[in-house]
Amino acid sequence: MAARFLLHHAPNSRSAGSLWLLEEAGADYELSWHSIEVATNKAPDYLALNPAGKLPTLVDHGPDGDWKGVVVTEAAAIAAYVADALPQSLLAPAIGTPGRAAYAFWMAYGPGVLEPAMADAAFPRAKEAPARALGWPPFPEAVARVEAALGRGPWLCGAQFTAADIQLGGLLAWVVQWGLLKPGPSITRYLSAIEARPARQASLRKGAAPERQAS
Repeated sequence: MAARFLLHHAPNSRSAGSLWLLEEAGADYELSWHSIEVATNKAPDYLALNPAGKLPTLVDHGPDGDWKGVVVTEAAAIAAYVADALPQSLLAPAIGTPGRAAYAFWMAYGPGVLEPAMADAAFPRAKEAPARALGWPPFPEAVARVEAALGRGPWLCGAQFTAADIQLGGLLAWVVQWGLLKPGPSITRYLSAIEARPARQASLRKGAAPERQAS
């Protein structure tokens, strides 16, 4: 029987976070490889799954392999979906528990606040937008809120590592790597803890281009 999940993935794309998620969850999955350079993600068969032509896209065949047409796109949606679909992974506080509130906030904070604030910093507008027109603060303020939360850590939701750490931690690792952020002490510790996770390292190995995996 085919693996439950099929992840459409390209190296050095947003699908890297979804691959890390599946490794952390101990999920049964396979990869469908794409090339951004060749634009396989713009092919008609892929656009039928994800009309935006973006990665990642996750196909769920169901616990018994008999689900048809169950497709999830957008990295944050995939993270929330897998964490709830595989509760044994403990990647999300249980529904109906107090910890769910902070988890819901941080799941939204990465794509809804931190990433657009980062984009504004990296690609300034020709004319500054009115503050009331934006749903996020300037990038330094957005980062400061993360730094404060991690000062109480060790993870965003306290003692429990969750899918929110995959979402937001992966983004922070990327912006630090590309020199867009000089991290404070709490984020530095956090990123070191993330890189030490076996599932993170496994995802980096498995998500590299196939010809590089043996190197």
